[in-house]
Amino acid sequence: MKKFDFASGEVFLVDKPLRWTSFDVIRKIRNAIKPQKVKVGHAGTLDPLATGLLIVCTGKFTKRIEAFQAQEKEYTGTITLGATTPSYDLEREIDQRFDISGITEARILETAAAFVGEIEQVPPAHSAVKMDGERVYEKARRGETVAVKPRKVYIREFEITGIELPNVQFRVVCSKGTYIRSLAHDFGKALDNGAHLSSLRRTRSGDFHVTDAWQMADLVECLKEFTFAITHEHLQKS
Repeated sequence: MKKFDFASGEVFLVDKPLRWTSFDVIRKIRNAIKPQKVKVGHAGTLDPLATGLLIVCTGKFTKRIEAFQAQEKEYTGTITLGATTPSYDLEREIDQRFDISGITEARILETAAAFVGEIEQVPPAHSAVKMDGERVYEKARRGETVAVKPRKVYIREFEITGIELPNVQFRVVCSKGTYIRSLAHDFGKALDNGAHLSSLRRTRSGDFHVTDAWQMADLVECLKEFTFAITHEHLQKS
């Protein structure tokens, strides 16, 4: 049986399931290691409609979260051309449609190349960025107008891996704080069209890869088995 030391610190690589929030993952892990009371946190939020690598730290290793968050990220996914949504992804319904008949493969590749390097992007109104002490998505969901300030991010690679219009598959390597939803939205605007993010998967964060990550069901089962064993051992000794 695998042994853990939650208080001294553990780092778990988790393949976050679709439609789970990052906090759903944390809650499942906390419940699995009860009755031990230790800090549990994650490095870098993933939206519910995204899957892939989520770094989870326990105990003293939660002090490393900021360093993990600062690392370069890699994503794969799909941008759908010809339609926009208020959230820049499929969380909200399509609000505008565009004709994509004039968009060519050459133009798509040329446009993607223009995003490589330092760029300025505006986080989505439906994002976890804070404004006046409140998450901007809370303001947006109340129908308030949200003017989020632009920020500089760095795109090291923006590779188009497949084109089956209206869908464009991609791979992006980028800096901390990059919103791939905003990248998809801006990509559509650069094509004089509209676009939204229709799928996203985080494949790497720093030196950590999703290929080394736990599936949630397997991790929870393993944690519960270990926690039960040490709890039973302590009861026998008392």
